[in-house]
Amino acid sequence: MSDIVLKNRRILVVDDEERMVRFIRLNLEHDGFRVVEAFRGNQAMDRLRSTMPDLILLDVMLPDIDGFEVLKMIREVSHVPVIMLTAKGEEDDRVRGLELGADDYVTKPFSPRELVGRVKAVLRRTESTSGGTHGLIEVDERLKFDFDRHEVWLEGKLINLRPTEYRLLYHLVQNAGWVISHDQLLANVWGYEYRDEPHYVRLYINYLRQKLEKDPANPQYILTERGVGYRFIDFNRKKSEK
Repeated sequence: MSDIVLKNRRILVVDDEERMVRFIRLNLEHDGFRVVEAFRGNQAMDRLRSTMPDLILLDVMLPDIDGFEVLKMIREVSHVPVIMLTAKGEEDDRVRGLELGADDYVTKPFSPRELVGRVKAVLRRTESTSGGTHGLIEVDERLKFDFDRHEVWLEGKLINLRPTEYRLLYHLVQNAGWVISHDQLLANVWGYEYRDEPHYVRLYINYLRQKLEKDPANPQYILTERGVGYRFIDFNRKKSEK
């Protein structure tokens, strides 16, 4: 998705530091984004319902409700992309945010270029999936995809995937039967700037297995090629062998 298309996207910035909010607003507006402000967790939920933002920048440390709790509340009602803002660089905080449904995190202090780059990368991967296989794809009697309609069906029921989960699945299925390296998945799903963040791939592969596999510990669809990457089963070959 081009930067031209990304312009005018509405970004909700949630942070209790007015100076930080002003800093973020100036840099996002410079790149053509529209900015909505919130300084409390409850206010953020009100803004979410009233303005329907395209992306949320959410600070972890808020005065009324912990940012992680706000993220839980957001995920109960919306799949809007969320980037966590945190002054903590510990791995546990990063993973916790991702496990609760955040799409990314940025550790303070950050540069304007880094912040805007992350916002654009998340918007691109959550809003654009083009090319490749079209129409209904039947993997087997349990699992079906329709990437034109952004639908995944498991045992006859439509299942709910977060945007990043969907995009990761899309790239795996489009290359069914082929091994895709960690670096390739990071570049295609998250963006080239995430090449040093391999834990994203492991975490989201686990999410997909929990939702798609009969036994996530012994996956039949998304296979691990140790030391290399992941491979979705070659369902077209399986069908031709029947």
